[in-house]
Amino acid sequence: MNILYSLLFCYLLLGFSQCTNITAKQAKNQLSDEALLDTVQHRTFRYFWEGAEPNSGLARERIHMDGIYPENDQNIVTSGGSGFGIMAILAGIDRGYVTREEGLKRMERIITFLETADRFHGVYPHWWHGDTGKVKPFGQKDNGGDLVETAFIMQALLTVHQYYVNKDSSRQTPTEKALTERELSLATRIDQLWREVDWNFYRQNGQNVLYWHWSPQYAWEMNFPIHGYNECLIMYILAAASPTHGIPPKVYHEGWAENGAILSPHKVENIELNLRYQDSKAGPLFWAQYSFLGLNPTKLKDKYCSDYFNEMKNLTLANRAYCIRNPKCHKGFGSDCWGLTASYSVNGYAAHAPNEHDDKGVISPTAALSSIVYTPEYSLQVMRHLYEMGEKVFGPYGFYDAFSETDNWYPQRYLAIDQGPIAVMIENYRSGLLWKLFMSHPDIQKGLQKLGFSIEN
Repeated sequence: MNILYSLLFCYLLLGFSQCTNITAKQAKNQLSDEALLDTVQHRTFRYFWEGAEPNSGLARERIHMDGIYPENDQNIVTSGGSGFGIMAILAGIDRGYVTREEGLKRMERIITFLETADRFHGVYPHWWHGDTGKVKPFGQKDNGGDLVETAFIMQALLTVHQYYVNKDSSRQTPTEKALTERELSLATRIDQLWREVDWNFYRQNGQNVLYWHWSPQYAWEMNFPIHGYNECLIMYILAAASPTHGIPPKVYHEGWAENGAILSPHKVENIELNLRYQDSKAGPLFWAQYSFLGLNPTKLKDKYCSDYFNEMKNLTLANRAYCIRNPKCHKGFGSDCWGLTASYSVNGYAAHAPNEHDDKGVISPTAALSSIVYTPEYSLQVMRHLYEMGEKVFGPYGFYDAFSETDNWYPQRYLAIDQGPIAVMIENYRSGLLWKLFMSHPDIQKGLQKLGFSIEN
């Protein structure tokens, strides 16, 4: 009885979790799914808010908590990763992580930078120097326009445009009206940036395919025509949607889909896939994520895919099934720890994928967590497991980029392009906010119709 009374007294004074000596794992298990989602989303949002490069307001390419960076690399900002970050910030504004005015100030800083930073026929480079806006070459010949990364940032800007453009000031206070006027002005500035992207120029002399790169010094020497399927679907949709430099439908059908060659019914881990995945039977999971941060795959179809949501779900399930089968017997792989995609790797950087050649024993948290819209139960299982692993994998800006239990490798490092989709897809799972905004843009609706997409009711 004395023990019982002692426990009761401890409970009343100190709280149940402190006096019963429950483990950290048990305490974390008490988090509801909603609380866990909000914890992870908010922490990841901080990468793009607190961790942003101060002059531009955009996302640093990487943040290393160990303070070790490639030479002159600490303040390099990334266009594509910043696009994902802009969407993460927008969701944070809507959730009250920051105030409406704080969020608008950040967006104004970002747009001011984008209006003056280096562009090439309206197209942004992969990297900039954040303090000057001058291009930072991604490679010797990759020192000009990057059409894919530009698509990722335009996907975000059109989403922000829709968030601000329809504000109603009729019942607002003078202070609120002034804020609304600034928001509407920002939407106008975004529209101008959108209209200045010359998608047709990147057809390289009128070909029916889009090219990834153009350089003022090396012109088309990178020579990278973009065919599907990979992460670049959104680029073709945006190019078709442009009200000023829109590509004709044949560029999509002949370039992206290669006159139907993109169709390739096959099975991976006994799961049906219908599209041809470039260079593999099932690629890294960012292929299921980057295009669909704003583009809603739910019931979306065209002549090459009868259900983009189901196709991307199956791509995710194949990735999970491979990790569970775990043919290379990696430590830690299983139903609560799966996800192969492009990320840091034990030896550099790698596009991890569900095959024995591209499986390096590395789990990238963004893979499963950014797939939450497709596999909510399974992704939450991974999220909870990783959260229970504690500070080894979870830091000030969310889950670190990658780890390997097999190699006892736990780098405390982040990459913008991996953090962004986590926060964005959690928001789409929770509310559908970013999907609703992007899909509501009139140009996007026209572009989808132009290419023969439809959404089944």
